[in-house]
Amino acid sequence: MRFLFIVQGEGRGHLTQALTLEERLRRQGHEVVEVLVGKSRHRQLPDFFTQGIKAPIGRFESPNFLPTPANRKNNLTGSVAYNLMRLPAFAKSVFYIKKEIDRTQADVVVNFYELLTGLTYFFLAPRCRHVCIGHQYLFLHPQFKFPKVGRVELALLKLFTRMTALGADRKLALSFRRMADVPHQGLYVVPPLLRKEVMRQQAVKGDYVLGYMVNSGFASQVEEWHRCRPDIPLRFFWDRKGECEVKHIDETLSFHPLDNKAFVQQMTGCGAYASTAGFESICEAMYLGKPVLMVPAHIEQECNAHDAMLAGAGIVSQDFSLDRLLQFQASFKPNARFVFWAGNTHLLVSRLVERADASSMAPLPMFLRLRYSWADFSVTDHIARFWRS
Repeated sequence: MRFLFIVQGEGRGHLTQALTLEERLRRQGHEVVEVLVGKSRHRQLPDFFTQGIKAPIGRFESPNFLPTPANRKNNLTGSVAYNLMRLPAFAKSVFYIKKEIDRTQADVVVNFYELLTGLTYFFLAPRCRHVCIGHQYLFLHPQFKFPKVGRVELALLKLFTRMTALGADRKLALSFRRMADVPHQGLYVVPPLLRKEVMRQQAVKGDYVLGYMVNSGFASQVEEWHRCRPDIPLRFFWDRKGECEVKHIDETLSFHPLDNKAFVQQMTGCGAYASTAGFESICEAMYLGKPVLMVPAHIEQECNAHDAMLAGAGIVSQDFSLDRLLQFQASFKPNARFVFWAGNTHLLVSRLVERADASSMAPLPMFLRLRYSWADFSVTDHIARFWRS
């Protein structure tokens, strides 16, 4: 089968998942014809992805979060205003995505949580199958437990997630644990996409704390804590644009550019892990038996962190005060069930390759099909529905 990947370019997790899935599909004789990646003016595509992916890469303008002036939490209000001003560019991206789907003659489009993929299927109705992959689709599961967050924010998160999946015949929800499928929603719960490099590692317990921050503004918090505890070695990876070399602050604190191989090596030997709560790296830490401190940068990561905490991965914090992580490390016990669950990646690949019932697309764009009412895609309708839930 011929697959075309469309990847949200924010952070490292979706890119890593795309790399892993491409390798597994190629191993089974399938072809990934192209990888389209949403781009941002505030981030650059990391070398580990451009050098690791085998398929040709295409780029397009995509909606993304803006950081706050301190470059820590994401600026929701500013992000909405910025993305609204970019609507003409996003419209061009929708037509570009449709053109590439047609040109490559792909059998299946695999969408790694990119909003414009859903909008392409909504307005232009490509005829090939659309399958979504991501932990975020677990937010649509009736048994998913959310943290205490604002109801309007949660409603908008669910709405956004549904919009990424417009036109999809199934949604593959990456999960920390086995949960029941919801076939009538096209929702299937599958194990995380862990890289073979992680699964082949023999973990050891080191004396340093490893970290990853999606917004480099958190570095000041890490440095502040480090000044009080210079005896604890800290090795942090960050996504700071223009930083290509390791930045050594002193003998026990260093900041590293994104590098998948280096990250896995450091994860294998660390004593504990601190993160901005991205799903992928939490899974890697759990698989290698490392306790985790999670510092969410936005509501999606708050949901990730809460779910990971319930799975026994670690603890949630509002900042990188690592004292709590060191205290938690003393009593931490790895989750053996997760290790077994994560080893069943064949479940994900089989769900992706198998044909769904009535998977062929209708000839008209989704917004013209009678079975979809406008209320189904109304923001106010979704807010009201999820407010009551």
